[in-house]
Amino acid sequence: MYSIENVNRNMSRKILMVSLGNISCSPIAEAIMAGIIEEAGLTYRWYVESAALADWHCDYRPDERALTVLENHGITCLSRARQITRKDFDEFDYIFGMDKETVNDLKRLAPANCKAQIQLLGDYGLLRNESSIANPYIDIGSGGFELLCQKCEIACEAFLKEYIEFIREIDY
Repeated sequence: MYSIENVNRNMSRKILMVSLGNISCSPIAEAIMAGIIEEAGLTYRWYVESAALADWHCDYRPDERALTVLENHGITCLSRARQITRKDFDEFDYIFGMDKETVNDLKRLAPANCKAQIQLLGDYGLLRNESSIANPYIDIGSGGFELLCQKCEIACEAFLKEYIEFIREIDY
C-alpha cells in the first residue's frame, strides 16, 4: 500500500491533481498516481499531491465513498483537502485538472510564465469525448466512484508511460 509519508518531496518532478473541492476526484487521482509511481519504483523521481480550487473542504478527509473505492483497489489515501495556492504554479511541474472547467479555471489563476504545465488528466489514455473525469460526489452509491477510479488509473498510467518513453528517447 502507498503512503504519502514514504515519499521525498524534493524529487525531480512534481504533480498536482486538482478538482473543485479536493474530496473525491483529485484525492483519488493523487492516490492512484502515487501507487503507480511506487509500483514502478519511481518514488525517487516523482512526488504527487492534490488540491482544490475552492476552500469549502480544507483539511477534510476525502469522501468515504472515495476512500472505500481506493481501499477496494488496495490503495490507502492519507491526504487532506487543501486549496491551491499561487506558489503551487511554480512548485509543481504538472498540474492536472480533472475536468475542462477546472483546467480553464487553473489557466486563469496561473501567474504569467509559471513553471507548471496545466493539463487535463483525461487527455492521457482516455477517448476525447471521455477526457473530462466527472465528479461523482452527488451520485448515490459508489458506481461513479469506481468509474472515476478506473479512468484515473488509465490516465495516470498513460501519462507515466508517455513520460518514461520520452525520457528514454532523450537518454539515447
